[in-house]
Amino acid sequence: MKDKTSGWVFFAEKDVIAASTLIDNAELTGEVAFHCQQAIEKYFKAYLAENNKQVRKIHDLVKLYSEIKNISDWNIDEILLEDIGKIYTESRYPDDIGIKPDGLLPTQEEAQKYLDFTKKIENIFKDLVK
Repeated sequence: MKDKTSGWVFFAEKDVIAASTLIDNAELTGEVAFHCQQAIEKYFKAYLAENNKQVRKIHDLVKLYSEIKNISDWNIDEILLEDIGKIYTESRYPDDIGIKPDGLLPTQEEAQKYLDFTKKIENIFKDLVK
């Protein structure tokens, strides 16, 4: 793994650890969703860096994945990817963190689904970049 890739992976792994630690607390589903979005974004950027592609300062998971598909199709659920991507916010105001576009926090079931998907992304990345 290239040096420029390892930094992205280091912080992506921390986001997965954070989401995994918080998942059992029904009060923290928004935080779980936020860490999942962050981990996926970082794994995508790590993959682009590993493949000598420009890592743009964007947070849109769908756009990042479209860049990845130019290298390799990971065959993932793009509808779920889009849902998780909508969790991202540049704001740090309490009304925005971890909120879905409908203004609600994810349910416990949704948070678990996001975490499972994030771990799938992590595994795909690690299988491709050894």
